[in-house]
Amino acid sequence: MALLELENVGVSYGSIQAVRGVSLCVAQGEVVTLIGANGAGKSTTLRAISRLLKVRQGTIRFDGRDLGGLPPDQVVRLGVAQSPEGRQVLALQSVQDNLELGAYVRRDRKEVSFDLARMYRLFPRLGERRRQMAGTLSGGEQQMLAIARALMSRPRLLLLDEPSLGLAPLVVLEIFSIIRDLNAQGVTILLVEQNAKLAMQHSTRTYLLEAGQIAFSGRSEELLADERVLRAYLGG
Repeated sequence: MALLELENVGVSYGSIQAVRGVSLCVAQGEVVTLIGANGAGKSTTLRAISRLLKVRQGTIRFDGRDLGGLPPDQVVRLGVAQSPEGRQVLALQSVQDNLELGAYVRRDRKEVSFDLARMYRLFPRLGERRRQMAGTLSGGEQQMLAIARALMSRPRLLLLDEPSLGLAPLVVLEIFSIIRDLNAQGVTILLVEQNAKLAMQHSTRTYLLEAGQIAFSGRSEELLADERVLRAYLGG
């Protein structure tokens, strides 16, 4: 059974339907990529999974449970965490304050302390800057903080929205190395990413959104070799 399933999902902003009839699945242990042009509905889909947006039609299931009607904090408690587009760190709070916020649904304070130490091992630069205000970090460091903050809830599914946005090429490679390592440690990931080729190279399967609908889907390595996909979407 899939860990995450979307079936015929539709999401609207007022009278504008941003996502229509989207069906996809993510199995335990996978990295699945969702790509498409700006405005295709990628971030909208992630926000719908997190229950930050209301689904107008269709069903979203996590580990077999219908997420319809649940508030966002309950979705986090079930094991879904999102690192949002633009990072959205609390600029006037310290790195550690931001990380502790990521564990706000948890009551196991001893384990939270353990996970704080783990984040500093995973992201050494955050450990070096734990008392520094998050707004003074570099773009790459803020992205690391956004990912680490999401991990503080101990998610079974991590939603990553444009983790490479606005970052220098070498930093992008570092972020994708972190994504690969997290997956190797057992974290299931649904990745929305503007750098389609790089994302597909780091994922098992890919869904391509066009105007709010799935245009192509399949194993990433096969889509990377598909001339139609290369010409139409990847600049090949």
